[in-house]
Amino acid sequence: MLLFFWAYCGLFKRENPVADLYEHETARLTYPRTRFPMEKKDFFPLFVITLAYTAVAFYGLGDHTDPETFCSFSEKGRYVIVELPEETAISRVMYYTGLYTGNYYLQYSDDGVNYTDESTMSQKYSEIYKWQNAKLKIENKSTKYIRIIADSHLEMGELALYDAFGARIKPSALKYDEGVAPLFDEQSIVPDKPTYLNSTYFEEIYHVRTAMEHMRGIEPYEYTHPPLGKIIIGLGIRMFGLNPFGWRFMGVLFGILMLPPFYVFVKNLFGSTPIAACGTLLFAFDFMHFVQTRIATIDTYGVIFIILMYLFMYRYITVPRDEPFGERKGETSELFLSGLFFGIGAACKWTAIYAGIGLFLLWLWYRVERYRELKALGREAEHRKELWKNIGQCAIFFILIPGVIYYMSYYYYGVAKGWSGFQMYFTKDYAQLVADTQARMFNYHKGVHAEHPYASRWYQWIVDGRPILYYLEYGKNNTESDFAAFLNPFVCWGGLLAMFAMGWKTFKFKDGKAAFILVGYLAQLVPWIFISRITFEYHYFPSLIFLVLAICHCFNSFRLRSADWKKYVYGATAACLALFVLFYPVLTGVTISRTYGKLLAWIPGAWPFC
Repeated sequence: MLLFFWAYCGLFKRENPVADLYEHETARLTYPRTRFPMEKKDFFPLFVITLAYTAVAFYGLGDHTDPETFCSFSEKGRYVIVELPEETAISRVMYYTGLYTGNYYLQYSDDGVNYTDESTMSQKYSEIYKWQNAKLKIENKSTKYIRIIADSHLEMGELALYDAFGARIKPSALKYDEGVAPLFDEQSIVPDKPTYLNSTYFEEIYHVRTAMEHMRGIEPYEYTHPPLGKIIIGLGIRMFGLNPFGWRFMGVLFGILMLPPFYVFVKNLFGSTPIAACGTLLFAFDFMHFVQTRIATIDTYGVIFIILMYLFMYRYITVPRDEPFGERKGETSELFLSGLFFGIGAACKWTAIYAGIGLFLLWLWYRVERYRELKALGREAEHRKELWKNIGQCAIFFILIPGVIYYMSYYYYGVAKGWSGFQMYFTKDYAQLVADTQARMFNYHKGVHAEHPYASRWYQWIVDGRPILYYLEYGKNNTESDFAAFLNPFVCWGGLLAMFAMGWKTFKFKDGKAAFILVGYLAQLVPWIFISRITFEYHYFPSLIFLVLAICHCFNSFRLRSADWKKYVYGATAACLALFVLFYPVLTGVTISRTYGKLLAWIPGAWPFC
């Protein structure tokens, strides 16, 4: 990648082989500028890239089955008793956790009267919808009766008992009351061991739980982000059930749905099918995009709407303005769609609001340039009329409509209070609920200062300094299974260099496209510089959009200034795809030798692959 940028810098020591091309490339954010449309030849590469990514993204996503029925311990002291056919040595007890938090007390008895404590089976907030192994005081201790007592309202999905030989005891050999049946009705899906393929991990423990609470009309435990992302996760659960594939499905789907608008964005910017295809490949198979969209968290939904809001803002800025204001084809709809997607994104995660700051700066810059242009033509009155109408549009599209979307997204919070129907939105109680939740949310994020082994700051993100490890399990024969969220190093490091190039192009050549990309990037990164709460590498995910766009801008410079530009563009793209293949095991949890993991730890002590 450094060689790529060495060649890139060399471009500007040459004469431009095509007259005036660079002038068009660097057109300012005034009006009008060519917005390159999609062509028939674009649909084949877009289809192939999307299809290929779909196959790779869905492969090994997670199990399609997990317990769907749960035994409810409705209050403290509730218990179940299981009778074995004879005294049996128990080597292992595995259980699947459901909603609510607390502990179960596992007890043994020889006579069904006198019980001894053998284990405390926890169900912490970090252990929801997971397979767990009970920590037995004595393995292979014999018992005739097993009693499980809850210390609070809890739900358990399944219970698996193993004899001294490690064989699972069949439910047909057990005696229990009818109400205990949900603990043994799905024994065919009991896994050999808990893994990320059959259980929640990282922040899935919050968002999957919240999605289920929405669906069941229970007051959400997690309130630290707006609700819409969790509602979207719930759609996957409704379609495919409460299992890892179901709760991760919508994230992968939205990761796929990002690709067509991203392709259109690159094509609109630069007009080149090869660059649009290569840029979309870089984005699709970037490590962060791949890993983050395969986990049931809400970041994915913020990112797709950030792509869309910037795409339509760019399309708005580049609408030809030969006709009077308000009569220009597509102008109002482009601005409306930018505001609409801003509102939807903000209702998923507040990072979309940072993107909104970038949109405002781009709009403001556009208005200033538009004023200068019309003033030079002696048409200041026309500008004033256009400006006030435009401000009114923005007030509706970027404040009123997003506010309504955000307000309405708390519907399930109202349902949990026992309210129903559209009329709840117009009650004082609902408005107060939404306001109070915003205050709680803000205070929570302001106070998150706990230590975490994979926490990182913004200056580490920009160089891939500290990936966040989501999963790690050591196996036999010096093997490991793990995966982490971080950027493809070529995209991360090359994108950072490209972003410096965007700054140079902005100030030296008044390059409007470079300025657009730079503003979008800084709007996502700069707020994190001033945020003191604990942060992680995945907070850099939205910045990936603009890193890849910056690289595409550099690709375009090769196209306009070098006859053999394709070897640079295709070479850089091939190198990034090769790295995806190389790092695939630590993006998916594929079992590898620890020696291989050490080879992937390019920054020893910081990259946790060994």
